[in-house]
Amino acid sequence: MLAQLSIRDIVLIDRLDLGFHEGLSVLTGETGAGKSILLDGFALALGGRGDGSLVRHGEAQGQVSAVFDLPMQHPARKLAQAQEIDTDGDLILRRVQYADGRTRAFINDQPVSVQILRMVGAAIVEIHGQHDDRALTDPAQHRAILDGFGGLEAQAEAVAAASETLKRARQALQSQRLRVEAARKEADFLRHAVEELRKLAPQPGEEDALAATRQGMMQAEKVARDLNEAYEAVGGQSSAVPTLAAVLRRLERRASQAPELVDPSIAALNTAIVALEEAGEALAAAMRAAEYDPREQERIEERLFALRAAGRKYDVPVDGLSVLAATMASDLAALDESESSLSRLEAELSEAEAAFVGLAQALSAARQEAAARLDAAVKAELPPLKLERARFITRIDSDANARGPEGFDKVEFWVETNPGTRPGPMMKVASGGELSRFMLALKVVLAERGSAPTLVFDEIDTGVGGAVADAIGERLARLAGRVQVISVTHAPQVAAKAGQHFLIAKSAGEGDASRTVTRVTALEDQARREEIARMLAGASITEEARAAAGRLLQAAGLRG
Repeated sequence: MLAQLSIRDIVLIDRLDLGFHEGLSVLTGETGAGKSILLDGFALALGGRGDGSLVRHGEAQGQVSAVFDLPMQHPARKLAQAQEIDTDGDLILRRVQYADGRTRAFINDQPVSVQILRMVGAAIVEIHGQHDDRALTDPAQHRAILDGFGGLEAQAEAVAAASETLKRARQALQSQRLRVEAARKEADFLRHAVEELRKLAPQPGEEDALAATRQGMMQAEKVARDLNEAYEAVGGQSSAVPTLAAVLRRLERRASQAPELVDPSIAALNTAIVALEEAGEALAAAMRAAEYDPREQERIEERLFALRAAGRKYDVPVDGLSVLAATMASDLAALDESESSLSRLEAELSEAEAAFVGLAQALSAARQEAAARLDAAVKAELPPLKLERARFITRIDSDANARGPEGFDKVEFWVETNPGTRPGPMMKVASGGELSRFMLALKVVLAERGSAPTLVFDEIDTGVGGAVADAIGERLARLAGRVQVISVTHAPQVAAKAGQHFLIAKSAGEGDASRTVTRVTALEDQARREEIARMLAGASITEEARAAAGRLLQAAGLRG
């Protein structure tokens, strides 16, 4: 409930601090005293539309704070907690309005967007009036209102979940159909490519290995010629070893004749022959190592060129051919699998649709039954509100082909104001005063099924009096037994039933008599009777009016 409302520098209000109680509170005062200003300021704190013209003349900014005492599990606290706002204790909504049109919003002194402030405010307060465009008069909300009245929230949630399942099943089938169609168009190409790459069997790193081997073979062909020439000079037919060996043998035969001359030469020749033989063996080994098969080189070149041609054909690096081959094989296998999966997905879609239809049909039937009960309950509230000839109609248009989260039904509240007239949407058919009374009757009925903790009614008794005004007051008092009700009223019958009464009036500003300000005063006992007498008699309050005011207060169970 609203515990306190503080307003600073909003239009004619310079400084205002009001404390509110549970039950019914009324705001009264002469026309133009500033009742609408107070409500505009309150709406600003709830996330209503800001405007620089709301700032009191001569001030740079205005501010409105609303303090709410709410249960710890109230949805408004959860909305605030979702924004990482500490919600221990009271929930304080604050809005700063600057004269240049800018605004700032706060919840428990933490900056938030106006959208968040509006969401939290809507969960706490409902404002109803002759020109109200929210809540009960918004056709988009009527289905949820009916579900709430009938206790159908769980069924509605089940239908919404089934609708989401149906939506996913439909999307999955459609997506699979597109994949299958695309795969079918590429099937022939895939089969050819898979077979070609299967035969080619490319291996990771194969291109580099083949290129290195080919390069080595090409270099070995050039080196082999030089090795062969060197071997011919050292160990072949052109070798000097036989000649040196013959010379060595002749010198060995002469060694005994002149050893001091021959022995050094013999030793040197032996060394030369051994070195030449070793060189020949090394060259022979190198020649064997340099040997290659020209046919092997041709095979390697053909393999390398085939790999590179495939890379160009499929526009991938040669090293990517093996990955491409695996991917294409997988795609081809998936095509066969996807064909069979279509049947599975079609079966899942049929199951999801059957589940949705069953739940939606049950919900639609339950809504029809709840609508009949709602219409009867509202009808019972209309005669005392001087709407005894009117009808309230919960119109349900069902479309069995609909597959939305709300089920088959479109719900809208209609009325027939007089017998024989054409029924129509409540907002279009009912006049301002009728609309207010229809809304009050509907709200009285719905309050038993849950409501925002604070309801504000703005002059819903305009244009009525006597028994009708008394009936309105009685219903507001009944509502106030379950939720906090704040009513701006011109009806003394309504004011007399309030537990808290505020008088709104204009006066000269403190320190500046030329500036008009709006003041709000909490009335008690005699002052309250005097105000109700003014509401009854007008400017000239008579003793008869005071006596009548006393009787109204006594009838309401209050001191007169």
